[in-house]
Amino acid sequence: MRPLRFVALGDSLTEGVGDPVGEGWRGWAGLLAGGLDACVEFTNLAVSGAQTRDVVERQTPAALALRPDVVSVVIGVNDTLRCTFDIHAVAARLDEVYAAFRAQDAVLLTACLPDPGAMLGLPGALARPLARRQRAVNTVVHALSERYGAVHLHAAEGAWLTDRAMWSADRLHPGERGHRQLAVRFHAVLAREGIATGAAPSAEPEFPAPTRSAGLWWLATAGTGWVARRCTDLLPQLLTLAADEVRHRARGTSARLDLSASHAVASALAALSVAEQPDVA
Repeated sequence: MRPLRFVALGDSLTEGVGDPVGEGWRGWAGLLAGGLDACVEFTNLAVSGAQTRDVVERQTPAALALRPDVVSVVIGVNDTLRCTFDIHAVAARLDEVYAAFRAQDAVLLTACLPDPGAMLGLPGALARPLARRQRAVNTVVHALSERYGAVHLHAAEGAWLTDRAMWSADRLHPGERGHRQLAVRFHAVLAREGIATGAAPSAEPEFPAPTRSAGLWWLATAGTGWVARRCTDLLPQLLTLAADEVRHRARGTSARLDLSASHAVASALAALSVAEQPDVA
């Protein structure tokens, strides 16, 4: 009997940022792995800053070669933070990734995520465009998760989002308690499906929470670099999007922006359905 193979794909959330153990990160996927089976072979391919393109081009080929029994694909937030955001491209990439793993009969784990603007506490005109993008990604993830029979976790809502004890100093990544919350919730869903047979991860932290001074030090060092990198890429476009928000609110036409985003999502999903239709002679 070979061990159950669990492979995790994604970005910094799955890499484990916010849950340091030793010289590296552990995170929700590492916590979940031990509760899947008595014998688990866990590989974490997630990389901080990854987008859906990185998952398609780099992580998926490496994961398919491992022939996982269970694979998690939690990705999309970094796509919303780039000036190149395109929901059609995001949908096509996720469709390709999900299909590849289901073709190998792997159990597919997915999740919808909170929007980064709300987590960072950005002003409304800056936060709303990011929220609209994250809703678009979540809608696509919901639709494709259903299409491919994925085990899906609704992580975009709930009291845990507003509980500061769940989050690290950067306000974008969970702390240890938050990562444990994700692991516990994933385990519960998998246990109901009869997939997770091991003990659920503990919801209680193993290590003391970082002090406020440690959080401030992170923000002043690594956090500053993170913000600078994102702002260089996103800020000019975000300011343009914010200006559009202000203009539409002044005219009372804000609903047009939401409608346009909804149409883009519908178009992206419809394009996938058309592409999957067999050729008719």
